[in-house]
Amino acid sequence: MTDREPPVAVPPVRPALVSLLADVAQAPPDWAARVIPQARLDGDLLLDETDLAALHEGLRRSFGPSVDLAALRAGLDLAGLEALTVADVERLLPAKDAR
Repeated sequence: MTDREPPVAVPPVRPALVSLLADVAQAPPDWAARVIPQARLDGDLLLDETDLAALHEGLRRSFGPSVDLAALRAGLDLAGLEALTVADVERLLPAKDAR
């Protein structure tokens, strides 16, 4: 028996967000497997500023005007921008049944 805690299950990313990310990245179908909560938008998914602007618009169109990726990004320094993850974006989204 060990003193280690069992791993905590990480829920999958909402399919609508995965689809939106794949669309803005103009990615091939197998790319979606890379979209996990801890994936960094910049470093892991390789989204550039154009992709992030398209993501912002797509989020607002799909989930409502209260989802403001631009405001989140505006409050971050360079290290924060580099560390921004899919989970951070997903936390901006309304509850699944709220819209």
